[in-house]
Amino acid sequence: MNPADDLTTHRLTKPLIFFMALAVGIIVANLYYLQPLLHQVKGDFAVGTVATSALITLVQVGYAAGLTFVVPLGDLFSRRRLIVTIFLVAAAAMIAGSLVHSFIVFAMLSVVIGLSSVGGQVLIPFAADLAEDGQRGRVVARLMTGLLLGILLSRTFSGLGAEVFGWRGVYVTAAVLLAVMALVLSRVLPREVAREHVAYRELVIGSFRLLGTYKVLRHRCWFGATGFAAFNVLWACLAFQLSGPPFHYSNIEIGLFGLLGVGGVMAANVAGRQADRNRSRRVTIASALLFIVAFAVMWWGRHNVFLLALAIFILDVGAQGLQITNQALIYALAAEKRSRITSVYMVCFFAGGATGSLSAGFTYAHHGWAGICVLGTVIGVATIVPALWWRTPVTSAS
Repeated sequence: MNPADDLTTHRLTKPLIFFMALAVGIIVANLYYLQPLLHQVKGDFAVGTVATSALITLVQVGYAAGLTFVVPLGDLFSRRRLIVTIFLVAAAAMIAGSLVHSFIVFAMLSVVIGLSSVGGQVLIPFAADLAEDGQRGRVVARLMTGLLLGILLSRTFSGLGAEVFGWRGVYVTAAVLLAVMALVLSRVLPREVAREHVAYRELVIGSFRLLGTYKVLRHRCWFGATGFAAFNVLWACLAFQLSGPPFHYSNIEIGLFGLLGVGGVMAANVAGRQADRNRSRRVTIASALLFIVAFAVMWWGRHNVFLLALAIFILDVGAQGLQITNQALIYALAAEKRSRITSVYMVCFFAGGATGSLSAGFTYAHHGWAGICVLGTVIGVATIVPALWWRTPVTSAS
């Protein structure tokens, strides 16, 4: 390693924040490009619906593995080199996916695509390290805005792009964007001071040991899990509700409801500013209350598209407001462990989301939309009660 690469970092500037937010959006989009393309992929590889649908699961499995085994490396290696490497691997996986004609190989590449999509979860704690204490919440919010826009726009770009140059063209375009971003990041990301060597096994296992060290991390992992669970309870079953009576919406019309996530973009920046003003508990309580309000509106407006849209908007504001607050607090814990903290937090976050999805599927099958609204309300209560009870200082440990 060149010693020059271990020099101290420089100040976090607005252009650097912009490029980091753009990079987060570009790489997280890899997780969602495939969703609108499944019917084309199915026909191209001549496989069944079950096998094609499993590709989404494989991407998520890869992402979970990346959170567990790749993100902690940010506490060991130069994050500039690690991030650039991740982007190049993602670009290679996307271009390979556009070229292969074996479904098995494409399925394996889907795991790699998910694995390499964790670049944003290395960039966000890196930005938190560079930010001053009084601006950390706002900086994290800016990068999360990039992430949310990447999620919002990826499906739209994917669907429209596939109409013009096919699903393989979408993958090629994504690969080019990733490669260009890798080049940009190699130029703009700052160098870091030398890091204390930590064994890789300790990095991975130590990530989960941090739950026993930091009380605030345990609390925020709970809020992250319940917040993503509430979010997934809605989105796991919304298509069933909108495709049936009285709406009978098409796939395109249902997909447009995802644009209501703009509420989360707005909430992210507000929550970031509130976190910098030490109002995190207030935002947590308000976000949990919005969960309950949203599912109440969903029940009341179950036959009214405008009320459903309003409920989706409210839920997204609550979910993203809570997420930004969580991240602002956990990144204030230990600068030298931020990648490991991110890893364990995001594992709990996605575990909550998976639980919400599975619970929603079972609930909807047996109790319909009413059951979904009750389930979401219960999760809201499970969020607001601890929010009212817990008063943990940011730096507390147990």
